[in-house]
Amino acid sequence: MNKHIVIIGGGLSGLIIAHSLKEQGYSSIKVVEASSRLGGRIYTKKIGRADIELGATWLWKYNTQLISICKELEIELFEQKMEGDALFEAISMNPVQRFQLPPNQEISYRIANGTNKLINKLSNKLGEEIIHLNKKVIEIKYDNTFLIKTSQNMFKGDVVITTIPPKLLVNSVQFIPELAQNLQEIAKKTHTWMQDSIKFSVVFKSPFWRKQGLSGVAFSNVGPYTELYDHCCVTDSGYALMGFITNSLSSLNKEQREQAILQQLTKFFGDVSSEFISYEEKVWKKESLLTVNDGSFIIPHQNNGHPLFHKSLYDGKLIISGSETSPEYGGYMEGAVRSAYYAIEKIKNI
Repeated sequence: MNKHIVIIGGGLSGLIIAHSLKEQGYSSIKVVEASSRLGGRIYTKKIGRADIELGATWLWKYNTQLISICKELEIELFEQKMEGDALFEAISMNPVQRFQLPPNQEISYRIANGTNKLINKLSNKLGEEIIHLNKKVIEIKYDNTFLIKTSQNMFKGDVVITTIPPKLLVNSVQFIPELAQNLQEIAKKTHTWMQDSIKFSVVFKSPFWRKQGLSGVAFSNVGPYTELYDHCCVTDSGYALMGFITNSLSSLNKEQREQAILQQLTKFFGDVSSEFISYEEKVWKKESLLTVNDGSFIIPHQNNGHPLFHKSLYDGKLIISGSETSPEYGGYMEGAVRSAYYAIEKIKNI
């Protein structure tokens, strides 16, 4: 209980690890986060009364560990609205087709008032003395104990848990002595969740699509958006549509993508300009604290949960955690939670 524990990364995994250890009575815990904010790939933006998810959004009934932590923190879930017809664009020259969604679809859920509520609840329970923002780890040196060098200062630890994506870890942190070569090679070929995504949302004055008998669900083979969903808040007082933009548009600027999205929305739903309030987006590949832009292509979820991430490192005192390391649901919020609990069990055995 007196071990000095340093957790690298203030996303969902890192915060759950810190919260659980604090609840169990561990007295020296530090969460070291490179960014100016917590949450990692959970990123909720408040626009008026709308809670816009530009990062992780949905969960399902089989996400048992994530649901459990939501219950523990008294966080409300609500069903993703899917009532009404959907729209589909096969080719750009043809009109948009309208069709009924299949009945008895698997229900997906959202977190009421934004996924970031999960992050806020965890961080509030930890307190400011545990969390250290704007501290990018650049070197980890091990000699029975750890010396963690950041862009601004140093931390000492008996145990280190890293929750940042494996590919980013081995490309941005120098280890002394070096990590095993086979682990480095696998990490460099491990897909990072969200790195290929461009998420967007358009906020409106009213949910006009519902008046048309539409669900807000739309698909397009030609883009610029490929998927679209109703994104109104739990109280139905903030109205939005949210979706994914094809990755080929990442080279455009925000204004160009916004114009293309509004044109496509007009094609699908008719004139929307009178209802339009705000356009928001997040191009995750441009986040330097998430991705390594080395030009390589990695298949989604490749090497997520690889056994090498669970091997003993530096006398078992360095633990690699985070969503990509989870054997189950790797690359999702559920994987982030499960990897956190795996890390906690390992700490008990050190």
